[in-house]
Amino acid sequence: MQIEPELGQVRGDDGRITEQQREKRRYPRTSVDLPLEYEYSGDSCLRGAMVVNASEGGFLIESTRDIPVGTELSITLLFPKGFELANLKAVTKIVRKEPYRKEDSEGNQYWEGYQSGLEFMQISDEDRWKLNYLLGGRFEIEEISPRLSCQL
Repeated sequence: MQIEPELGQVRGDDGRITEQQREKRRYPRTSVDLPLEYEYSGDSCLRGAMVVNASEGGFLIESTRDIPVGTELSITLLFPKGFELANLKAVTKIVRKEPYRKEDSEGNQYWEGYQSGLEFMQISDEDRWKLNYLLGGRFEIEEISPRLSCQL
């Protein structure tokens, strides 16, 4: 077991965050598989990534790009709402990054890139409602904000 003091994370022998650590997180995580577009200052190109888990505090993304920890990203998350696509926009900061690869059931690698933890730096109230909707919040968004339900 290894402790990473800057993150306060406990890792098992295999390097993964232990169940003990997951339970201590500030926000519960929801597994998702959603596309994300991002750009960072100094780079006017839109890039793509996949969000693999989400919480009220941020996202875990998978990307082929090696973006340094501390980089701020302007993001747009696309997600389904009924038969339409909705989006959520925010400014985030990369707070952690690890090399990551995927293997098939036979151990053959088929993807290599990075998993990066994004923390929300700026998110509008409207997009915070969308995030709660996406995370399956305990309210019906139409009950709280009829104007917003038309925009989702």
